[in-house]
Amino acid sequence: MKRQKRDRTTTLFNRGFQAGLSGKSRDNCPVNTSDLRSHWMSGWRQGREAHWNGMEGVSAIQSDPALH
Repeated sequence: MKRQKRDRTTTLFNRGFQAGLSGKSRDNCPVNTSDLRSHWMSGWRQGREAHWNGMEGVSAIQSDPALH
């Protein structure tokens, strides 16, 4: 059975969320194009918010409906 490729925007959002959750700076964004960068930044903001609310690891990912 073939594996379906994930949408690039979803992948960028998830990577941004992980970066924000781990406390990394938004300057670490690996994307230069503005439309894709916005997805990473959106994930980063939600990850930072989860970090500030004291969530870590799996509990933060499970509580975020955007990641499902």
